Amino acid sequence: MMLGLRVWSSVRQGLSRGLSRNVGGQVPGKGKKVDISGIYPPVTTPFTATAEVDYGKLEENLHKLGTFPFRATQATVEMTVSMAQVGADAAMVVTPCYYRGRMSSAALIHHYTKVADLSPIPVVLYSVPANTGLDLPVDTVVTLSQHPNIAGIKDSSGDVTRIGMMVHKTKRQDFQVLAGSAGFLLASYALGAVGGVCALANVLGAQVCQLERLCLTGQWEDAQKLQHRLIEPNTAVTQRFGIPGVKKTMDWFGYHGGPCRAPLQELSPAEEEALRVDFTSNGWL
Repeated sequence: MMLGLRVWSSVRQGLSRGLSRNVGGQVPGKGKKVDISGIYPPVTTPFTATAEVDYGKLEENLHKLGTFPFRATQATVEMTVSMAQVGADAAMVVTPCYYRGRMSSAALIHHYTKVADLSPIPVVLYSVPANTGLDLPVDTVVTLSQHPNIAGIKDSSGDVTRIGMMVHKTKRQDFQVLAGSAGFLLASYALGAVGGVCALANVLGAQVCQLERLCLTGQWEDAQKLQHRLIEPNTAVTQRFGIPGVKKTMDWFGYHGGPCRAPLQELSPAEEEALRVDFTSNGWL
């Protein structure tokens, strides 16, 4: 997602005041590792009634999200501005899945190695088999972890055994594992993950960051209680209702979620009620 430099400049100033955690300074050069630990909200894009990007409301959302101790909200803005000047979009690279029947381990290793060789900034692997239908095998991840310009992986499979195996098999590398959802965040931290990219953080940002803090300080009983209360809301805004669910709950919690672009459809009244139940029954509404 790219925004105009004027908008980003304004957002960056606001976020620099709101963020409470140092995100590590300047963007590292090619071949350098970057600390990707922490909680990240995969920020949604608000649209107008005519399906245009609503930059003003996006800016408001980013100001609000900037009050939580997320990682990369400001860094992403700065990185996006600098990358926009040279035409690049992002450094988190999803598995190439269009011809997934030909995406053998060798093909995936070749692909990511080429990307990492050419990228001026560190690359983070992104495995989301529910959307791509393509798994990034653990052995492939282990091989890629040895590349000096591959910093880690966002794994959205929900398989904590796989997450633990990746942490274990890459422990000799400067490689970091991020959970791809808040539903298995506690389990991922317990197995050595360093953070998460969580859709639920767009709605319950303070709570997801609190879960991170409890895990990092070893308060496992309290972390377990909080994790239990986040599972149903998280499932509702990911697997069950997806983007329309995220946007609807953002509206409820004072953010600008707004309409979805086609072909995504708005929630039906029955779906909206079911979504509300998942939040109210866990004490969030």
